[in-house]
Amino acid sequence: MISVTVAAVVFGVVFLAELPDKTALAGLMLGTRYRASYVFAGVAAAFVVHVVLAVAAGSVLTLLPHRLVQGIVGLLFLAGAAMLLLKSDDGDDEEARAPADPSFWKVAGSGFMLILVAEFGDLTQIMTANLAARYDDPLSVGLGAVLALWAVAGLGILGGRTLLRYVPLRLITKVAAALMLALAAFSLYEALS
Repeated sequence: MISVTVAAVVFGVVFLAELPDKTALAGLMLGTRYRASYVFAGVAAAFVVHVVLAVAAGSVLTLLPHRLVQGIVGLLFLAGAAMLLLKSDDGDDEEARAPADPSFWKVAGSGFMLILVAEFGDLTQIMTANLAARYDDPLSVGLGAVLALWAVAGLGILGGRTLLRYVPLRLITKVAAALMLALAAFSLYEALS
């Protein structure tokens, strides 16, 4: 059974953490060059692959003793918050390579490969694994994470420029880091009590 509460918490955390990520900017770049639906199809498929891998990894963690898992999850959330606060704001490291032929399969394949490579081992994938371990509800965590990643991809592809005009990237990053610090504190409290 899907827990709407767990899915909503995961959605919020993953959404805020993914917004300032360079893959939203890469999706925006591809979306300005090609049909948005083609780009979204490829990007969405890649995010599903990443969430399945993250939830599987997080589910393995649930086999360990509860206090140990809470301690590990708390430390990983702390590391995630530090990564968000300390990372550089340049999204120019990875350039989206545009396919020569704008057919569906070329554009979707380009978006899929870009996200598959850029997001492997990314903060949101690690956070999704942490959340899967924390809540021991792989379906709800997976659903919340996939919907959050799809929402960010859609925003990046269709309206990234407009969003960044009204909401500064630094503010989004700080809100995501604050949420992760709160989750870290709660997990470490549970591990120690």
